[in-house]
Amino acid sequence: MRRPEAQQPGGIDAAAPPGDPGRARSMPRGPKRRVVELYEGETPRAHRFRYWLLGFDLVAILFVVVTSFTAYGPWIQTVDLAFGAVIVADLLARIWIAPRPARFLTYPTTLADIASAASFFAPLAGEGFAFLRVLRTLRLLHMYQMRVRLRTDFRFFHDNEQILVATTNLGVFIFVMSGLVFATQHRSSADIGNYADALYFTVTALTTTGFGDITLQGTWGRMISVAIMICGVTLFLRLAQVLFRPTKVREPCETCGLALHDPDAVHCKHCGTTINIATEGHL
Repeated sequence: MRRPEAQQPGGIDAAAPPGDPGRARSMPRGPKRRVVELYEGETPRAHRFRYWLLGFDLVAILFVVVTSFTAYGPWIQTVDLAFGAVIVADLLARIWIAPRPARFLTYPTTLADIASAASFFAPLAGEGFAFLRVLRTLRLLHMYQMRVRLRTDFRFFHDNEQILVATTNLGVFIFVMSGLVFATQHRSSADIGNYADALYFTVTALTTTGFGDITLQGTWGRMISVAIMICGVTLFLRLAQVLFRPTKVREPCETCGLALHDPDAVHCKHCGTTINIATEGHL
């Protein structure tokens, strides 16, 4: 039986490896069966494994952010290689169990994995490439694979899913763009001396505050500023929208499939079917 989330076009697993939407296959045997069970199964061991991967992602991202404010040294490179080895092993395991490996390699989350692994090995070519480690933030895209599990296990995530997803999108954008600003400007602009300066510029450009104490040089610098303002403001407004618009609850309609409804809804606003939203009542 397929997992419920794999049956939804465009859903968690439809947009991410290793599975294809609506796919059906027989369970393999031997070591491959155990790997499939860890990545796709519903056993307690599989859930613990996937939570471990999520924890690993968060720890690695925290490491990248913290060490971005320090000088890149041998000990950081050693930890980078360890993180990169784990990412490569995870990627190879997903390729191994994918029913269509070629298609697997085109998924956005697969490309994010490849970029993440490359970012940890890139500093081997020189300290100037250390900034690429910020691409590790792309691994947060894997949170979308965990959304159904997190929604089930944690009431806080269930109640604030859209806010958390919007915050994640904005955070990923800020750190990736800060890395791009630092990579392209720290040699040509005296204003960008470290990652903190790049982060400061990205946030001021994103909010259109534009203090003017840091500016990017040249045509490429101006184009980066434009991209930050246009894309960043869009993500910022998305976060503001989910923060201030009326709260919706997730209760899929059995008739038409509409997932989000008003907390006090009695009927589906699309088809009129009676829905049963669990509430705690009023004190």
